[in-house]
Amino acid sequence: MKLLYAEDEKSMSEAVVDILTYHKYIVDAVYDGEEALDYAFAESYDGIILDIMMPKKNGFEVLKTLRQKGINTPVLLLTAKSEVEDRIIGLDLGADDYLPKPFAMGEFLARVRAMLRRKETFTPDILKCGNISLNMQSYELSNGNQAFVLPKLEYQLMEIFMLNQGIYLSSEDLLVKVWGYDANAELGTVWVYISYLRKRLAALDANVAITAKRNVGYTLEVAP
Repeated sequence: MKLLYAEDEKSMSEAVVDILTYHKYIVDAVYDGEEALDYAFAESYDGIILDIMMPKKNGFEVLKTLRQKGINTPVLLLTAKSEVEDRIIGLDLGADDYLPKPFAMGEFLARVRAMLRRKETFTPDILKCGNISLNMQSYELSNGNQAFVLPKLEYQLMEIFMLNQGIYLSSEDLLVKVWGYDANAELGTVWVYISYLRKRLAALDANVAITAKRNVGYTLEVAP
């Protein structure tokens, strides 16, 4: 699981990152709100942890922008404030959970696990983009009239693209998410499977495409 952690207190950030890394999470640590938004727009995360009191943009502003841009990644808010009003504001803006500082690491880890479970719970059975849909039960990629049952690896790759529409994912991210950390597959394998999916989309007369941006990665978007 890959997490984005935004916290301006460097010592606090280092301690939390060490704990999360020990528990097998991949963590990108940032130290202000603008940097948090830059990372959230550029990468795909399973969960985002935001401190509310940050320079440049506070956690509320970051959360509001994420939700306005259609990024529905689960968010856990952290703050030194424990007032009910702050909790209400955060939840109304779209936060999934709220944890006041100081907190016990055991409770923090439990909140992170719960946040990630909720993401899985609310994933729909049918994912849609443009004129195509992906059935998460039957592995069918369809345009409504014609369908392909995708092999496992093609399905997993397509599912990631459908869940992260408009977000660029690097070849390294895709390799880890589909083939796993310990796989012997090379980065070129990602390109091969993307070419398979492009052929499927073409055969379905899809109005969406897997596009590439040099030195950034790949994304699925509706064709202009």
